Amino acid sequence: MNHRHDLHRHSVELETRRFFLKKSMACLGGMAFGTLFAGSARGGQTSPPALHHPARAKRVIYIHLAGAPSQLETFDYKPELAKLNGEPCPDSFLKGKRFAFIKGVPKMLGPQVEFAQHGSSGAWVSADLPELAKLTDKMCFVKSMWTEQFNHAPAQLMLQTGSQLKGRPCFGSWAFYGLGSENHDLPGFIVLTSGGKNPDAGKTVWGSGFLPSIYQGVQCQGHGEPILFAQNPEGVTRDDRRATIDAINAINEQTGQEFGDPETQTRISQYELAFRMQMSVPEATDVSSEPQSIRDLYGCEPGKNSFANNCLLARRLCERGVRFVQLYDWGWDAHGDNEGTSLTGGIRRKAATTDKALAGLLRDLDQRGLLADTLVVCGAEFGRTPMKENRNAGKDNPFAGRDHSPGGFTVWLAGGGAKPGLTYGETDEFGYQAVVDRVHVHDLNATLLHLLGFNHEKLTYFFQGRNYRLTDVQGQVVPALFA
Repeated sequence: MNHRHDLHRHSVELETRRFFLKKSMACLGGMAFGTLFAGSARGGQTSPPALHHPARAKRVIYIHLAGAPSQLETFDYKPELAKLNGEPCPDSFLKGKRFAFIKGVPKMLGPQVEFAQHGSSGAWVSADLPELAKLTDKMCFVKSMWTEQFNHAPAQLMLQTGSQLKGRPCFGSWAFYGLGSENHDLPGFIVLTSGGKNPDAGKTVWGSGFLPSIYQGVQCQGHGEPILFAQNPEGVTRDDRRATIDAINAINEQTGQEFGDPETQTRISQYELAFRMQMSVPEATDVSSEPQSIRDLYGCEPGKNSFANNCLLARRLCERGVRFVQLYDWGWDAHGDNEGTSLTGGIRRKAATTDKALAGLLRDLDQRGLLADTLVVCGAEFGRTPMKENRNAGKDNPFAGRDHSPGGFTVWLAGGGAKPGLTYGETDEFGYQAVVDRVHVHDLNATLLHLLGFNHEKLTYFFQGRNYRLTDVQGQVVPALFA
C-alpha cells in the first residue's frame, strides 16, 4: 500500500472541484438535495411537520409482549374449542398452512384457563388477568388482528416497521419524526426491555432505518446505569466532557459545511443531547423516588430490571415530555416444550406479574389525567394455534403449549382517543382465523397514526427515489376504534 499516494489523493479530493463533482452524489443535484435533506433531519429538535388533522393522542406507550401470548388464554374466549379438547385436528386446519414446529396431525387444545365477562361492556377476560379484568371499560379490544408472518423476527419487524425485512424505520421513529420532542433534555423515543433478552428481531425493531439516526430509539435501563456509557469515565469532570464535546462539534461543523451530510448535524445533536442526558436521565429513571403506594400499585422493586419497573418508568418519562416509550417484555413464547413455556406454568407466572403492572399503569395514568391524551397499545407479533403443539415426528410436547398462528390474534388499546369498552372484530369459533372485521397490522398502524394526528399516506420520507411510509402501499384506518 502506497500511503503517500493515498494521502495525496485524499487531499486532492478535498481541494479540487473536478474530484468533488466526480464523487458527489448526482453532482450539483446531490448538493441541492443534501441541503433540503439537512433541513428535514431536524437534528436540533426544530418544529415537526404540521399535523394533518387534530390529534387525539400526544404520546404513546407501546407494550410489545415478545414471543406472543396466546389469545385463547387471555381475551379470546372460545367455548367451542373446549368441546374438541384432545380430538385430532381437522384436516381443514392443516391443509395449505405453514407452521413453525407442528408436524403430522396435532390434537386440539381447549382453553387452559377459566374465563368470565367483566364491566358494563361484558368483555371476556381470563382468570389469569384479574386486575386488567377490572379495567375492561377503559380498554379497546381488537380481536381480529392478522399478519402474513409466522416466525418471530419477521412478524415483529412487520408489526413495528411495516416490512418483514430489516432496514425500515419503526413505528416509534415515525411517530418521533412526525411529532418532534417536548423535552430538550431527553430523547423523544425511549426503549425499555425486560425478560432477560431483546426481541428476536433484535434492536432493529427500534431502529430509525433510513430516517436520520436522531429518530432511533434510545435504550434505557431501569437499574444500574440508565444509559450505558453515558456517564463520564473516572477522572473526567463535567467541564472536561464539555470541552471535549465542543472540540468534536467544531470538527463536525466544519465537516458539515464541506459535505452537507445531514447525519453530521445529527451527530452534533446527539453529542449535545447525551451531555444533557447525563443530568436529566438519572432523575427521570429513579423509581425509588416514587411513593411506596405507587410502587405497590405497579408491583415494582427499585434496583431490578423488571416489567413492572419499566411500566412505572414509562409513566415518568411521559410526564417529562417523551413522545414515544416502547416496552419490550421477552418470554411469551408458549410452545409447551418445557415447564417455563407451558400455558399452565411459566406463561401463567408471566401473566400474573404483567397483569398487575399493566393495570397499575392504566390506573396511574388515569388518576394523573394523562390517559386522555396518552395512547397505550399492548399486543404481540401474532397469535397461537388452537391445536396443541407437537414436534419430532408428530409427538406431543410434554406440556400444554401452542404453535405460532398469524391468522388471528388480539391487541388492546387504551386512552389517547381509542374507544373505551369496545370489542371489535372476531376470530372463528376456535380462535384460529380472523373472520369478522379483519384488521391487518398495516391497518392497525394506520389507525394509530391517525390518533396521533397523521394521515398514514402523507407521513412520508423520500428515500432511494420514492416516498416511503410506515404502511408502505397498504393500510386502512379503522374509524370504529375511535372514541
